[in-house]
Amino acid sequence: MKKAKVVGVIPARFASTRMPGKPLKLVRGKPLIQRVYQQASKSVLIDKLLVATDDRRIRDAVLSFGGEVILTSPEHKSGSDRVAEAVRGFNCGLVLNIQCEQPFLNPRMLDRLISYMLENRKTHMATLALRIKQKRDRLDPNVVKVVMDKDGFALYFSRLPLPYSKTNDRFCYKHIGIYGFSRSFLRRFARLEQTPLEKAEKLEQLRVLENGYKIKVLVLKYDSTSIDSPSQLRKINRDYPIKRSIN
Repeated sequence: MKKAKVVGVIPARFASTRMPGKPLKLVRGKPLIQRVYQQASKSVLIDKLLVATDDRRIRDAVLSFGGEVILTSPEHKSGSDRVAEAVRGFNCGLVLNIQCEQPFLNPRMLDRLISYMLENRKTHMATLALRIKQKRDRLDPNVVKVVMDKDGFALYFSRLPLPYSKTNDRFCYKHIGIYGFSRSFLRRFARLEQTPLEKAEKLEQLRVLENGYKIKVLVLKYDSTSIDSPSQLRKINRDYPIKRSIN
């Protein structure tokens, strides 16, 4: 088996319902998958980084910019299921699911998540969040919301405004779609059937909560622009400065 202490995987599929071919869409002249890969590669704690895809067009694009890629089954129900297949041949302790939607990903996000999990070995899954400051984000179904208990573990994730409040948004947090898994828990996750709330919200992390497991949520002070729709892609290509510092 290939040895790597921390493996980062970017799951990328071509057949997206809302945005077919999203990983190959150009973001300021480069494919989205290339921008995500190059930013993730700046992490100082990831030992190995690769793309997991079911599409040869995406595979060829990754190879063209010198990235590592593995072809996986087209039957996976979620990105984390795809990640689980991709790392099947690796002897690693920690796996990151780095979703292919953040072209200007801050690598410090990845290192924060990795550091926490390496220091807290009993945490089998963790993710990231950011306090929502804009009302439009709270109302946008493309922005996933998370609420946490007093110890910082997720209670629920939703595309709807969560929690309900007319006057106070200080409890509203945006979920940032990066997951850290212990290797053993990722295998367990991939063996679980999809759950009703996961299917309803189209959020794979609900499979974890519905089966009674915990997800630690780390709150960040900085955001990362995501592309979830054609309109967001157009806005980034129109407005996002090419030379913006992201380190």
